Amino acid sequence: MEDHISFILNELGEDREKYFNAMSPPIIQTSNFAFPDVDIFRKSILDEVNSHVYTRGNNPTVEILRKKLAALECTDDALVFASGSAAIAAAIMSCVAQGDHVICVRHPYSWTSALLSKYLFRFGVDYDFVDGSDMNAIENLIRPTTKLLFLESPNTFTFELQDIRACATLAKKHNIKTAIDNSYSSPLFQQPAKMGVDIVIHTLTKYINGHSDVVGGAVCSSHEIINKMFMEEYMTLGGIISPHDASLVIRGLRTLPLRMSRVQSSTKIIVEKLKTHEKIKRVIYPFDPDFPQYELAKKQMSGCGGLFTVEFNVPDIESLLQIVSKIKRWKIAVSWGGHEALMMPIAALYNLPGRADPHIPWNYVRFYVGLEEPEYLLEDLLEALVRE
Repeated sequence: MEDHISFILNELGEDREKYFNAMSPPIIQTSNFAFPDVDIFRKSILDEVNSHVYTRGNNPTVEILRKKLAALECTDDALVFASGSAAIAAAIMSCVAQGDHVICVRHPYSWTSALLSKYLFRFGVDYDFVDGSDMNAIENLIRPTTKLLFLESPNTFTFELQDIRACATLAKKHNIKTAIDNSYSSPLFQQPAKMGVDIVIHTLTKYINGHSDVVGGAVCSSHEIINKMFMEEYMTLGGIISPHDASLVIRGLRTLPLRMSRVQSSTKIIVEKLKTHEKIKRVIYPFDPDFPQYELAKKQMSGCGGLFTVEFNVPDIESLLQIVSKIKRWKIAVSWGGHEALMMPIAALYNLPGRADPHIPWNYVRFYVGLEEPEYLLEDLLEALVRE
C-alpha cells in the first residue's frame, strides 16, 4: 500500500493530526525554529537533515515534498532546490573534487554543459562529452580519475536515449557514480534508480509542478548520498525552495497521473497526424515506431509525455519563421510541462549577436502538448501549414 502511487501522492508524509486534520498541509512560513531545551537542540543540530533547525536546512512543508519525490523515484530520500539547474549543480559537485573527471552525454541541458565546461573546469574538474548511445565510446573515456557518468535520457530536444541499465552496470564496474536528468519522463514514466542509477535529478518546474507557476528542482538518492549533499552543497550554497513554492509543487503532484495521461494521449494523436504532411520532413518522438531508439524507449520508459520535435521541410529560416508566425494556439516559450501548449523554434536562436548558433538544425521546432483538446491544437498547426 505505501508504495502505491495514490498513497504517495495523497497520504505519504501528511501527518494531518498534527495540523488540525486539514486536507492540505500548512505552509510553515518560518525562517527559524525554537527548542525547549539544550539536549533537543544538540540532537537536532547533529541530524539537521531530519530535524527542523533553520529553513535553509529542513522545513516541514518542504519535508513532505521530499518524502513524496523520493518515494516516486524509489530512493531513500530527496532534496528540493530552487531550480533544476541548482539541483544539477549540487548533484555533480557532490561527486567531484579537483583533478576528477566527468563523462557526460553530449548536448545535455545547456546549464549542465555550462557547469562542466565553464565553471567546474576552472577549478580543475575535467570532462568529456560523449555519444550516450555508444557504450564502447563511454567505456573508452573512463580514466582512473573518472568519478561521475552523467546521463540525460531522453534529452529534451532531439530525445536521444542511453541504455540506462547498461550505463549503470558499466559505471559500477569501475566504481563510478551515475546521475541522470530524468525530467523528460517524470517519475511516473521512468524510474532510473530501479535500473541502478545512483542519483536521479528533476526540474520540478515542469511536469511535477505542472502549472507554470513554480521554479524548482530535486535530487533523489540514497541516505548516504543525500546526507553528504545536504551537509555540503545544499547547506553551503543555499539554493533552497521556499515553503510556499513547495506547497504548490505538492498541489501539482496530486494531479500528476491525470495530467501525464492526458498529455501523452493527446501527443499520440497529434504526432500521427503530422507525420504524413508534405511540409514536415519527420517528427521526432521516442514512442513513435519510426524513432531510431524506439525499442529502447519502450524497454525503459512506461510512457512518453508531451514533447516532440518537428523537422520542417522548408527551404530557409524565413520560410520556417513564417509558418511559426501563423501558429496561434501554441505559445513561443522555453520550458514545458505545464497546462499550456508551447513551441520552441530553434531558428529563433540563430544569428543572435555575440552568440554561437545552436548545434540543432534551424528547421527544428520543439512542441509541447498541454492540456488543451488535441483537435484544437492540431487544427491550428495544420492551418498554419496551408496558409500562404
